Amino acid sequence: MKLHRQAAEEFDRRVLAVGEIEWHLATPCTAWDVWALVNHVVAENRWVPHTMDGATIAEVGSAFDGDVLGDDPQGEWSASITAAFAAFEASGATSRTVHLSRGDGPATAYLEERVLDLAIHAWDLARSTGTDEELSTSLVDELWNTWQPRRRQLSESGFFGTPVPVPAGCDRQNRLLALVGRVA
Repeated sequence: MKLHRQAAEEFDRRVLAVGEIEWHLATPCTAWDVWALVNHVVAENRWVPHTMDGATIAEVGSAFDGDVLGDDPQGEWSASITAAFAAFEASGATSRTVHLSRGDGPATAYLEERVLDLAIHAWDLARSTGTDEELSTSLVDELWNTWQPRRRQLSESGFFGTPVPVPAGCDRQNRLLALVGRVA
């Protein structure tokens, strides 16, 4: 849970700093501008309570398709992450089985994926808006230790870009970013 909150804090400080004229800036996710990236993260957060309560993809359906940000993107972000925290931190939550698009799996794996998504998209937001790109060292270390051994699984998931090479001596954050197709 600590890592989830830490990754959310990284995203939070960047999304709350997005200025009115920055919502349509390009992001490292080439198909998305800042608005679409934040919309993706908020929609994924909205899925968490349903997924953690045992809902299937079919049961949730298209409830979070389209624009979920409305007139208050930062407020929607805050509400969505609060609901995600509650769902992941509920008693016994991480011992559950969840129903994901790739099949059933442990809630702990779903939580790990959400942490990675939040952290990487925090960096994406920072890169897009010209704010501080440095992620928490402890968060980066934990993500690296979790995902580097599973780099093949990560690459084959299709959720992130193709890994890119990094120069020798590159720091851990840049190696983590490269693992998910980002060039720092």
